[in-house]
Amino acid sequence: MSATVSAVVFDLGGVITESPMLAFAAYEAEAGLPDGLIRRLNSTDPDTNAWARYERNELDADGFVDTFEAEALAAGHRVDARRVLAALSGEVRPAMVEAVRRLREAGLPLGMLSNNVAPMERTGRLGELLDLFDAVVESSVEGVRKPEPEIYRRALARLSQAVGRELAFSDCAYLDDLGINLKPARALGMHTIKVADPDDALAELSALVGIPLAGAPA
Repeated sequence: MSATVSAVVFDLGGVITESPMLAFAAYEAEAGLPDGLIRRLNSTDPDTNAWARYERNELDADGFVDTFEAEALAAGHRVDARRVLAALSGEVRPAMVEAVRRLREAGLPLGMLSNNVAPMERTGRLGELLDLFDAVVESSVEGVRKPEPEIYRRALARLSQAVGRELAFSDCAYLDDLGINLKPARALGMHTIKVADPDDALAELSALVGIPLAGAPA
């Protein structure tokens, strides 16, 4: 297999871990809320709403809860924002972690680019996962978030610095589960993969890196 890219950048939630959208939907059903309400609230005024401000660390947890619940009330619904936050921790997808390990063994530079609400703990199982990456860029640390182009530039710069050589956007594949986050990455020159079905995404990535990534360990 021939390679089109020589580095890979992964999103976390919805790519390496299960999408929080599944947990959002479960909470909506349990609470009798309209299906997709949380997603709609998150996409309304997407640069200035509670979620965007929280991911840029402009609000603390209490501030997010108050602001998000007020946005929900304005839309005609009562939402427990702390339940929404609890839904963010998804289960790890073993096939994705195996793919990351294979890429690392092959010597490809690996980055993680995540919108999150607090810096990730570098301990325990999550710490072991983060150790597989050469560079980890988090919105809560940077004060900028996807889909702002600046955070992609920082991710590329950090990854280049970590591996000691200059990488171009065109050298990188980028995996995310949200089209709104893939669009600016593609505009900057990255090879983008939308993760809907993890197996399909890994097949696409295998074709780009020239390494078999899906299935049982070789």
